[in-house]
Amino acid sequence: MTKELQRAIESDAVLAAIWPRVGLAGYVGSLAHGTAGDVIDDIDLYGAFVAPPAHYYGLTQLDHVVRVGVVDRYDFALYELRKFIRLLLKGNPNVLSLLWLPQNLYVMRDGWGQRLLDNRDLFMSKMLYKTFGGYAHAQLQKMTRGCTTQAYRGAKRRERFQRFGYDCKNAAHLIRLLRMGIEALATGEINVSRHDAVQLKVIKSGGWTLAEVKREAERLNRLLDEAFVKSELPAKPDRQTAENLLIEILSSGLTTQ
Repeated sequence: MTKELQRAIESDAVLAAIWPRVGLAGYVGSLAHGTAGDVIDDIDLYGAFVAPPAHYYGLTQLDHVVRVGVVDRYDFALYELRKFIRLLLKGNPNVLSLLWLPQNLYVMRDGWGQRLLDNRDLFMSKMLYKTFGGYAHAQLQKMTRGCTTQAYRGAKRRERFQRFGYDCKNAAHLIRLLRMGIEALATGEINVSRHDAVQLKVIKSGGWTLAEVKREAERLNRLLDEAFVKSELPAKPDRQTAENLLIEILSSGLTTQ
């Protein structure tokens, strides 16, 4: 863990209190995809934690801890383990990515965190067709929506929209998500670290026209349909085995005070 990350955690009382209970955490987003290096990008960290006993036995609920702009550029999304498992079973692309990072991008990976990584295949299924495709469609909708939402906090991102007529960052997400979905259905693995990072950075910087982005998205959607039909993944994730794993972890994790 870097000193800057340690300072970011310690600067927020809730983050500092929950961090010792985190079993798995790592850098996600553009840093993991290899598309960082633009002033638009923040540093994103996802993680999972076992909540204090009051969450399971008492009245206090702590499903997640989300912090944006900590020490200016760190964004945290930490999920209580039961919620984390539910999101994995739903095929959430962002949460699933945490299980498929390059080893050097993990900042926390204790005993039960490693158990999750060892069992990541439990959560791979043909449901990824809908989740990756759905997330990609959302990016397509946002791409030409205009500079009216909080997504356009950055002047550089706003300037690019005005210059190119669409949101270049959403366009890069669109193409990446479709390609990741195709790969996941075909191979059973999620390629978080992108072999096409250079091209995605070109799209992100406005190097493609809107017509080119839409044309590639249409092509990839057809390939996603084909990958779904040919995929050898199970129709749904192994929910029972995932639940057994969750029970095992919580049975030991709740002893931590």
